[in-house]
Amino acid sequence: MNDKTTLTYQANATLNQSERPNKIIILLIIVSALGYFVDVYDMMLFTVVRKKSLLELGIAENETLSVGLRLLNFQTIGLLAGGIFWGILGDKKGRLNVLFGSIIIYSLANILNGFVSELWQYGVLRVIAGFGLAGELGAGVTIVMESLKKETRTIGATLVASFGLIGAIVAGYVGEHFDWRVAFIVGGVLGLFLLLLRIGVHESDMYKNIKNKDIEKGKFLKIFASWDKFSRYAKTILVGLPSYFVLGLLLTIAPEFAKEIGIADKINTGHAMMYCFAGFSVADLLCGLLSQKLKSRKAVFYLFNMLTIISIITFFYAPANSLFGFYIRYTFVGFGIGYWAMLVTNASEQFGTNYRATVTTTVPNFIRGALVPIAFAFESLKPPLGLINSGVIIGLITVIIALGATFYTRETFHKELDYNE
Repeated sequence: MNDKTTLTYQANATLNQSERPNKIIILLIIVSALGYFVDVYDMMLFTVVRKKSLLELGIAENETLSVGLRLLNFQTIGLLAGGIFWGILGDKKGRLNVLFGSIIIYSLANILNGFVSELWQYGVLRVIAGFGLAGELGAGVTIVMESLKKETRTIGATLVASFGLIGAIVAGYVGEHFDWRVAFIVGGVLGLFLLLLRIGVHESDMYKNIKNKDIEKGKFLKIFASWDKFSRYAKTILVGLPSYFVLGLLLTIAPEFAKEIGIADKINTGHAMMYCFAGFSVADLLCGLLSQKLKSRKAVFYLFNMLTIISIITFFYAPANSLFGFYIRYTFVGFGIGYWAMLVTNASEQFGTNYRATVTTTVPNFIRGALVPIAFAFESLKPPLGLINSGVIIGLITVIIALGATFYTRETFHKELDYNE
């Protein structure tokens, strides 16, 4: 361990992780997985209903892309602010407070989103929904990681993330087959229903052991005051950059890419999302099993980023054939970036209990927030290089950065988590 990090091992736990009743652990995994399911559903739904919702609100068709990207940026602002707020709250007041508070906010915001009549209302609710959505994954993975034994925590986190990603597939279906207002309301109602299931969930013993101790908890700015903490934190974020190149850029403007590639048929963004997340979900599950087999997080990051390089080149340069063939490209790129569960697991393992919720909650949201500079760079390169070449260059740059960050990241597979920074 780095000598700048003070390790304070908890020797007097009242109930060891390995002794927690199986029923409680199973309930915890189920509730966390369902929470992430609703989280992803709500987050990706806007990508599906962007165009038809904006047209209904009176936005000209040639402006739906720019206005849609602006609303997506509003949601991203909410995600970044919420990630910091919920992360700090999770370390200072407990993981359960986040699991209850975040779901109430994003559920109500999405129900209200089904009744908007003005563009400004849409924008405000995207910020609020993003703020609420930001806490779900980090808090869920943190409490699962702290409640399971070292030998099984990989599988637990993988089940949570893999099942949760199916929410995007459902969002694609509901968004395409139902009115966009109904689709938003469905997401909100699902969230409120899930709130009832969370009543039986308990706080992790690791956190209980430090809750009332006089040690610093969730000091977000202190991460940036120490090179050791900052470098660990930054590398964890950079490893995930390719994810939101694909999920944020390739999916959002799928119709524009299809036209440029030479697909004559009309593209259904919801179908593209379903194909993409089908590959993503399968890969996420395989990543967990592979990481468990290889006893390594980094090996999985290397392997799937190499697959992402191949998938990006194939996506843009493979000969145009059919609409189905175009959707299969999304399955391939989705599979390549499908190491999301291991990414969040790695974030949780990089820091001690008193910083774990802050890091695990903010890292996914800062990765999502990276869409803003990614989209800016793409827009800047598009006029001189064209849609295809600028997409390839930006995509490959994100992968190269991720590979470099992986090289310098500490392996955490065997790491004990019961310590403080």
